[in-house]
Amino acid sequence: MALKATIYKAAVNVADMDRSVFLDSNLTLARHPSETEERLMLRLVAWLVNAHERLTFTRGLSAEDEPEIWRMNDHNGIELWVELGLPDERRIKKACSRSGEVCLYTYNARAAQIWWQQNQARLAQQDNLTVRFLDDEQLKALTQLASRSMTLQATIQDGTIWLSDEQHHLELHFTDWLINGKLA
Repeated sequence: MALKATIYKAAVNVADMDRSVFLDSNLTLARHPSETEERLMLRLVAWLVNAHERLTFTRGLSAEDEPEIWRMNDHNGIELWVELGLPDERRIKKACSRSGEVCLYTYNARAAQIWWQQNQARLAQQDNLTVRFLDDEQLKALTQLASRSMTLQATIQDGTIWLSDEQHHLELHFTDWLINGKLA
């Protein structure tokens, strides 16, 4: 018998001063049985950072030909492809050819550093790719906000993400490794 996904609900309020995006949204996240809570919360933060009325979660781990999150245009073209983890370089190249913009959010310091050293030269050839890293300490703190029903406020300014619920207040900073194909 296959294990079923665990459903998480998040009512989010996003005030992104950097992009002038202000949005309230009710999100449903399905946590795949093999997905950790850390990864789920990183996926949620990736949504918050790229917040847009058309931004949607996909089948994620259950679909090889889809990212974790994407934004489609009126003609079913992919405007934004959001990936998590340490994917194969070929997957990233394919995403860059299919989408106007690709954002990759990496985590797990030890593995991510090795992966980045092995792939940065080839990935830097993709001029529509951004790679961002969240360190282990911040990811652990982020996981404290995880619950099956969340109400979150996110304020983003100058690349800093302030995220809070009724009990916790976090300040998150991604380390940019690549921005639109240029090494940071």
